[in-house]
This record gives sequence, C-alpha cells and structure tokens, in this order.
Amino acid sequence: MLFFFVILRRILKLSNMIERFDIETAKAVMLYISRELGKSDLTRLFKVLYFAERSFLANWGDLIVNDTYIAMKNGPVPAVIYDLFKGIRGDGFRDKRHEIFYDAFIVEEGGTVIPLEFPDMDYLSKASLESINKSILENKDIDTYTLSMKSHDYAWNNADKNDKINFIDIAKAGGASDDMIDYILEERELSEILGCV
Repeated sequence: MLFFFVILRRILKLSNMIERFDIETAKAVMLYISRELGKSDLTRLFKVLYFAERSFLANWGDLIVNDTYIAMKNGPVPAVIYDLFKGIRGDGFRDKRHEIFYDAFIVEEGGTVIPLEFPDMDYLSKASLESINKSILENKDIDTYTLSMKSHDYAWNNADKNDKINFIDIAKAGGASDDMIDYILEERELSEILGCV
C-alpha cells in the first residue's frame, strides 16, 4: 500500500513538473528578474535566468520555468521565452494565447527590456526566489560579454550549437550530486512511462 502512495505522489508531482511550461510562471519570473536588474537586454536576462535554473535543478531536481534551453552563440537561451520576446519585438510570431506575456513588457529598439507590470509573487516559490536572487546577486554587475562566456559551461559545451541542451548536463554544470542526478533520471523515466513528456 505504501508503494502505491509513493507512486501516486510521484504521478501528481510529475503532472505539474517536467516539461510543463507555464506562461504565468514565465511571466512572473521574467518580470521579477527584469525589475530587480533594472534596464537590461535579453542576453543579461536570459543568463541570470539560466544560472538560477541551473542552481535550482542541481538542488531541487526541477526547473523553475520548465523551458527548453538552446546552445546559442552567446550561451544558453530559453527557447519559448526567447520566442515570446521576439513576438514583442515584432520579429517573431505572436500567439494570441500569450498576450498576457506580451502585454507585460516592452523591448526597446536597442534591445532593452522594460517591465510594464509587477510580478505575481504567487507563481514564485521560496526556493525558486532563493535561486533567482542568488543569480541576480552573482551576475548583476558582470558585463554582458563576460556573462555570456561564463554561461559557456559544461552543459553548453556538451550540446550541439543551436540545439537543445540536455537537462542532465545543466544539472551537472550546476553541481548536482550523483544522488540528485539519479533522482532526476528516475523522475524523467517515470514521466516518460506515464506519458507526461
């Protein structure tokens, strides 16, 4: 009977976790980071997010936003969030289902992101805020070029350029223990069996 409840708990957890991009969470996270940093470009926002995600994954076995990271020239880029910002800039597709995100930001001609709202803190857990705040503190004063080079970590180097970065490699780059890697792999395997990914 205990085994049943352990599996049920994992199923419920997985239904809210792995590979579940949530537009409201993404909006809250990006508003929070952009407000904390002040005027910033997409590269800086994306690198601060990446380092927060890397730490969160290594420590908690999950991602904050559940976006897919792509190994681009200037480092890891969150694919869905980048597409959303391209929609705001006018050089990408605008999906009407994501208007709540588009309406929350302006991207100026020079690439500076201006938040137009305050983040809904209900979408940010205490643990995710700790990872985000740590990343902001560690990276806010680093110039964009150095920040990009810093993001060329194990995960980025292990991926084909302009292709997905393996989330296990991101966890390893964040210093995940062998036990955490095993946990992440077990969760992933279970989610595949259940069709959650």
